[in-house]
Amino acid sequence: MDNDHTSIADVKLPGNQGKEVRLRGWIYRTRGSNRMLFIVLRDSTDIIQCVGSRDDLGEVVFDTARALNIESSISVHGKLNQDSRAPGGYELHLSAVEPVSPAERFPITKDQSEEFLRDNRHLWLRSRKMNAVLKVRSTVTGAIHDFFRSRGYYEFTPPILTPNAAEGGSTLFEVKYYDRKIYMTQTWQLYAEAAIFSLERIYDVSPTFRAEKSKTSRHLSEFWMAEMEAAWMGYREAIEVANQEIKFIIARVLERNRSELEILEADASRLEPLLSREWPVITYTEALEILKEKKMEVTWGKDLRTIEEEALMENFDTPVTVIQYPKEAMAFYKPVEENANAPGPVAKCFDMLAPEGYGEIIGGSERDTDISSISKALEKEGEKVENYDWYLDLRRYGSVQHSGYGVGVERLIAWICKLENIKDAIPFPRTLTRVTP
Repeated sequence: MDNDHTSIADVKLPGNQGKEVRLRGWIYRTRGSNRMLFIVLRDSTDIIQCVGSRDDLGEVVFDTARALNIESSISVHGKLNQDSRAPGGYELHLSAVEPVSPAERFPITKDQSEEFLRDNRHLWLRSRKMNAVLKVRSTVTGAIHDFFRSRGYYEFTPPILTPNAAEGGSTLFEVKYYDRKIYMTQTWQLYAEAAIFSLERIYDVSPTFRAEKSKTSRHLSEFWMAEMEAAWMGYREAIEVANQEIKFIIARVLERNRSELEILEADASRLEPLLSREWPVITYTEALEILKEKKMEVTWGKDLRTIEEEALMENFDTPVTVIQYPKEAMAFYKPVEENANAPGPVAKCFDMLAPEGYGEIIGGSERDTDISSISKALEKEGEKVENYDWYLDLRRYGSVQHSGYGVGVERLIAWICKLENIKDAIPFPRTLTRVTP
């Protein structure tokens, strides 16, 4: 096919008013009468209304175009006019319509259920909503790479298939690997800890798998994590890096995706003030005091549930980092914070919670460097210490203080885009009940 077509976004640039242009794309909406035809055309960049008459197009072309269903692919030619009444503010007065591939009757119509749209996600990706989300997602992941590379971090890619648990054996996906059992990765962390003794500061954006038997709007079985790990770094410095990273991502989205946020009705003005404000850091114990004032009693030592995170964040309009969770509720690799003002042992760890009820978007910690305490924690979790001997080697040969965290990419996107369900933050969601399409 020839390449003399222009994108819809480009024809709307200044200076094209009154020009003859050629566009190609898919029919987003269509209506008409016996004399006039209105086609809203979409491509990857935008939508535009196209208007044609029987007199201008001729009998055969007009009737052929009028018979086309939505999602038919077409090429059009016409004169561009600015019209504030038209979708997108411009209108193309057609002189030619060429069908490329006529579509059958499209199965997605108005007022379809969310599950129906997910059953047909391969087609629903064409919607303006999903188009906008995917563009924001591309900006977010691109910004993550730019943030870390501009600060001297190296991209490090971990294995997806692993022999060990890192976040608890109950959420492991088991895989038949030749004549043995292994697992889908829960996090890159254990391998990242090996790499920092070579590269010192590393990051990655990669898929992660958790077999959590949850059907909530905040959980996926397959999701993406943007993780970092750094040698010579304590967990409080890691918190500062996390704050800078999320602000960098927000700024990039505001720079490149304001039109997408508008389509998603995710007002950009709620994000703009976050760039210049300080984001609070509170302890787990302080969080429980806030919840107590709200008549929510949480036994010290228990992790915060979704309902408690949501209640806590009613007090804040910026992201908040909660530190020093009880050691007994944490993974084996998180060390104890000495001299903490708390009723019991706490870990050098943190979670970042997003406002507006979106909950945890980051989890991180300093990493324990003591072989004895790691071994005891593994035994307590019912793990075989000998399976982690390679990991303990990292403590035997020149161990140093190091920390890291992971950003839940879909949770971050859901918050930025103000999505009601995390399943719409990823192209093809995988959950407890969904493995198709």
